[in-house]
Amino acid sequence: MKRENLAALAKKVSVRTLSAGRLLFNQGDTDKRTVWLVSGAVEVNENERNIGVLRAGTPETRNPLYPKLPRRVTVRAVDDITFLSIESDLLDVMITWDQTGTYEVEELQATLQAVGSDDWMTTILQTSAFHRIPPANIQAIFQRLQRRPSKAGEVVIKQGDEGDYFYIIVNGKCAVTRETPLSRDGIKLAELGVGDSFGEEALIAEAKRNATITMMTDGALMRLNKQDFRELMNEPLLQWVSIEQARAIIARGGRWLDVRLPSEHQTLSIEGAVNVPLYLIRLKLSTLDRNTPYVAYCDTGRRSSAAAYILVERGFDAYVLTGGMNSDGGLPLTRGGPAPKP
Repeated sequence: MKRENLAALAKKVSVRTLSAGRLLFNQGDTDKRTVWLVSGAVEVNENERNIGVLRAGTPETRNPLYPKLPRRVTVRAVDDITFLSIESDLLDVMITWDQTGTYEVEELQATLQAVGSDDWMTTILQTSAFHRIPPANIQAIFQRLQRRPSKAGEVVIKQGDEGDYFYIIVNGKCAVTRETPLSRDGIKLAELGVGDSFGEEALIAEAKRNATITMMTDGALMRLNKQDFRELMNEPLLQWVSIEQARAIIARGGRWLDVRLPSEHQTLSIEGAVNVPLYLIRLKLSTLDRNTPYVAYCDTGRRSSAAAYILVERGFDAYVLTGGMNSDGGLPLTRGGPAPKP
């Protein structure tokens, strides 16, 4: 990662301790935490059978401890340990933005801090809309988002109006109300806070607003106009495929494309996959066969969607594995060894 992006990431990592005998995580756990062992040793058990001990400072602990979910092992502290912990989604988003190149994490941070956000990354992670679009489009979205300061009592959108913007709350709270034949003043349906978004339904369905959104406090919103919303968030820019669909593509001559880091690929990967890290994808285009369909994957689908976007933009036939390696379905996984050449 770039130095400034690594510094931003370091601010989000927590340093924690665990006493000897305590569990770090259980087999089957699905908590979205990525952890690294910094000091001490841990015992690893699979199906109640001890399969080894990992010690800090060894090659085995340079990578996160068993990041694939659900956890396939139970890890317990042998002695007092220190470990690093970060939310997995947060880590994945920051790596994706770092590797997409031109729009750095610091620039994104400055964008949201300009409207008063103390934690821009948490804001983004809480914005469900950003989880439904290719990360490669996030740069363009941030360039086109417009800041809108808002005052308490201000009606942002009114029931029955035409849809014009999609909104994200950066600061403040909003009330959602809907007028009914029995209540002209409107029934309060919900309250929205930092990270929540609204306004997409009317834009997607080409319908009138079905509720009124009113500011409960002073705050700030970011908004995206209808055309940009359609272009960047609504149109199906990528082809997402299930494991079964991906297997059919591979059977017809396609190839798996692992866009994670080489260390991640060597730890666990899909058998036969080509490894081209996202940050190198533009430089390695000449090594890929334009006549071969590629099914891109990472852990969650974020990095692979960015990679597939780049490939599709340049004329490749590329797909994205829905859910990445964290999806269920019996992927043909393998451990260790170099990646096959493209």
